[in-house]
Amino acid sequence: MSSLSMSSHAIARCRSRGISMRAVEAALDFGLHRAIRGADIYTIGWRVVRFWAARGVDLSRFEGTEVVCSHDGQILTVYRNKNPYAMRDRRSADAHAVTA
Repeated sequence: MSSLSMSSHAIARCRSRGISMRAVEAALDFGLHRAIRGADIYTIGWRVVRFWAARGVDLSRFEGTEVVCSHDGQILTVYRNKNPYAMRDRRSADAHAVTA
């Protein structure tokens, strides 16, 4: 991917968190895709690392990288997450409310 559309927020987060463009590209190319909370999220977790290692691709240095994109493909933010359960879907407070 030579031309990535990144928000200024995403660029700032890459710089402040020390996440390289190679890590962002690897997440977009090889990461697990999820559509959550109105965004597309690409994650390189340990299972993705293991899957691609068996196929000759070393993603170990990018493990934990997550890239959040809008549905039109713009990268909104980038971060590292070693806890894969932190991004699971959460039900809204309204879903828990009991009506009388």
